[in-house]
Amino acid sequence: MAAKYGRVLLKLSGEAMMGDAPYGIDPTVAKRLARQVRRVVELEVQVAVVIGGGNIWRGLAASSKGMDRATADYMGMVATVLNGVALQDALEQAQVHTRVMTAIEMREVAEPYIRRRAIRHMEKGRVVILAAGTGNPFFTTDTAAALRALELDADVLLMAKNQVDGVYSDDPNVNLGARRYGQISHQEALERNLRVMDASALALCRDNDLPILVFNMAQEGAIEAAVQGEPVGTLVTAAAARVD
Repeated sequence: MAAKYGRVLLKLSGEAMMGDAPYGIDPTVAKRLARQVRRVVELEVQVAVVIGGGNIWRGLAASSKGMDRATADYMGMVATVLNGVALQDALEQAQVHTRVMTAIEMREVAEPYIRRRAIRHMEKGRVVILAAGTGNPFFTTDTAAALRALELDADVLLMAKNQVDGVYSDDPNVNLGARRYGQISHQEALERNLRVMDASALALCRDNDLPILVFNMAQEGAIEAAVQGEPVGTLVTAAAARVD
């Protein structure tokens, strides 16, 4: 099956890298992720990845315990670079050409993020891993994902989740009657506080008409299915809601 999208930005949480461990990076999980991304690349889709750092450090949690918020957030950004380099290693072992670009300069580890250079890498078939968020404290990696997707002219923002398979009318772990949306508008998701992503990132997508696909990446082949336009997860667009 051909791909529906030509260029995608994949948002991965840091927790996606730790598997069943309580924290850190599981190389086996990184390799499994790399296999999924490789299949997407083989569809001739240009791929950028924004990765979080929650498996190593959570800046917001640290600031709630008394640490300076900016300091805690910078530490979180550095954690995303660790995840990015680990994912790069797994992708390179899978024979996928990869570049890590970081919003905080550390030339011995990764390239500095430059928009035109990132686009050129993708045009050459390289996967670009975008680390260190936006490079600024007080912004989440959700916001970084929305911003980079717009900067790089991605066709869709793929929000890969670890435990949920889309956007629900309520928390499905608490309310067994919660309904999963097949499609919902950015505005409706904001008004209903459905936690697709943080509100500022969702508003940025709404204002620039960027589609978001929220899906569960735990199943093998889920990322590939999402790129091919198969009915997985919830599509967040300008269009009205549709319940599955």
